[in-house]
Amino acid sequence: MLVAAYITLFIVLFSIILAAYNSALKKVAIAQPQRQKRIGKVILVMGVWVLYVAGMASTNFFQNLSLPPRIPLFLILPLFSFTAIFLYRNRKNPILHAVPKSWPVYYQSFRMVIEVLFVLTFMQGLIPQIVTFEGYNYEIVLAATAPIIAYLAFSKKIISEKMVLAWNFVGIGTVLFAAFLFISSYYFPSVWGATESFGSTEFARFPFILLPGFFMPSAVFFHLFSITQILNSAPATNTQTIKTGNKKTRINLA
Repeated sequence: MLVAAYITLFIVLFSIILAAYNSALKKVAIAQPQRQKRIGKVILVMGVWVLYVAGMASTNFFQNLSLPPRIPLFLILPLFSFTAIFLYRNRKNPILHAVPKSWPVYYQSFRMVIEVLFVLTFMQGLIPQIVTFEGYNYEIVLAATAPIIAYLAFSKKIISEKMVLAWNFVGIGTVLFAAFLFISSYYFPSVWGATESFGSTEFARFPFILLPGFFMPSAVFFHLFSITQILNSAPATNTQTIKTGNKKTRINLA
């Protein structure tokens, strides 16, 4: 049941990402054949990444808790590097700005589900209590504010985008603190006064390994995505030119 929950959440989130990407492509007037090709590439890349994560986990590679820490080096660091490079290179891309600014904020509400899964995973003896909201992980509070922030900022225009920026930075901070809880409890238990890791290495198996292999990095990605959108907003005319094949099309991003 717990395994199915992790896999189902991954499928749901990835489907939402694909739907948002497809919608953005339509908005910038990308023809259907090219949309299908681009979406196919995204599916292929994600498929290769999941196979890599699952394959490495199946060899017990991530269950080795010796230093240097393998999960941060082989999962988190590559995804953070991809996020930084991708968003920097595409900061002015009209496709990025065709995604409604509210969407990456709403996306963060999935972390409420993650926190519930953490409690269930703890009850199975796979992770320590400190990484749940019964311990020191308060991600659920940030996640609960996501739909409120998105609605007030982009539907009602009650709060400013500067407040959304601040909220995003706080959100990144809570993600990194949660990552610290996990990494320290597994690799540096002395931080908590323990001599041995007090998390089960079974959590380094698939699909639980999707936490550092997809869920956590995706939260950081969309926080930075939102920050990039706000700091690199489209010109006041709300129009940009995008090249489609050999044609250049003027599009409205309003």
